[in-house]
Amino acid sequence: MSPLWATSMIFFSLLLGSHGRPLYPLPSKQQHKEKKALQTSRPYNIAHRGSNGEIPEETAAAYMRAIEEGADFIESDILATKDGQLICFHDVTLDATTDIAKHAKFANRKRTYEVEGSNMTGYFVVDFTLAELKSLGVKQRFSFRDQQYNGKFSIITFEEFIAIALDANRIVGIYPEIKDPVFINQRVKWANGKKFEDKFVETLQKYGYGGAYMSTEWLKQPVFIQSFAPTSLVYISNLTDSPKIFLIDDFDIRTQDTNQSFWEISSDSYLEYIANFVIGIGPWKDTIVPTKNNYLTTPTDLVDRAHAHNLQVHTYTFRNENSYLHFDFHQDPYAEYDYWINTIGVDGLFTDFTGSVHQYQEWAQASATNEASALGLLHKLALMISSFEGEE
Repeated sequence: MSPLWATSMIFFSLLLGSHGRPLYPLPSKQQHKEKKALQTSRPYNIAHRGSNGEIPEETAAAYMRAIEEGADFIESDILATKDGQLICFHDVTLDATTDIAKHAKFANRKRTYEVEGSNMTGYFVVDFTLAELKSLGVKQRFSFRDQQYNGKFSIITFEEFIAIALDANRIVGIYPEIKDPVFINQRVKWANGKKFEDKFVETLQKYGYGGAYMSTEWLKQPVFIQSFAPTSLVYISNLTDSPKIFLIDDFDIRTQDTNQSFWEISSDSYLEYIANFVIGIGPWKDTIVPTKNNYLTTPTDLVDRAHAHNLQVHTYTFRNENSYLHFDFHQDPYAEYDYWINTIGVDGLFTDFTGSVHQYQEWAQASATNEASALGLLHKLALMISSFEGEE
């Protein structure tokens, strides 16, 4: 992909993003073209909310940048609006990553709701229609990251997210999350008693997503469905055979739907149970390797036990900034990737910096190939020398 083309695409999204118009015609106009296949020979490079280390999260531009940088999958959190539309957005409130505070007409929308057992106050996604949300600008979550794109992009829909993946010039998978389903089902109602999970799966099926992991159907349009709520994953297992990933949070956070502790949901008996419905788990890094004073401690056996139950492990979140790198890695994200891939043995990495992970894996693969070639050459030379010595 040429730099000029990439720049043009970002400019295109800048023009359209803030006005709330669809970025692509739907369904995708390119989905039937022959494309380079998804790589499946090394751990998956999962663009966490797009390339959000560079561009505000969950925006069209962040996803497009991630694809340009080599993402295998683009990841998104899916929530629902007041009028039942599915959107790409992480927080149930708008305060942290939009310019909602600048919109005086919405000043009376602030509410306090119970979310996952605690009271939370803010401007909630579920109190706004899609049209109203499209009028907001998205901003960078972290002050230490690039602020130049703040307010330039709008919130996008789940369908627009899908179209971005389908319009890529190679096969790019999607990795949507059923986000806060307990809260959404309490606050948003659909016709005929349908639930958030029903609308989520219907959208995927509308655009051709289905098929078991590694099936011919799946490889054409790869998808992983993720959630922190085990009951949602069990429920949708009756609706779709697409592969599912059970997310695991911090040690002291209980599941939002079943109120189970980390120790319960990471036990062998629970892994054996959940393996009937999912093909992998998505744990936070510190639940695999606990830390102390920003240093790694002894790894747990969670990855080995998951693999013993034939479950993949996709861990989160990899960030390049020094404030997120443990001291063991000496401010080198490549050292962190190497540790998690080659020492811990994870099968996928959620990252805010897709390009960095891709460059590391390309370098590692090239180095392994070169090393194999060098060893082969040395072997041939040894055979030649031994043959020469035999003739003497």
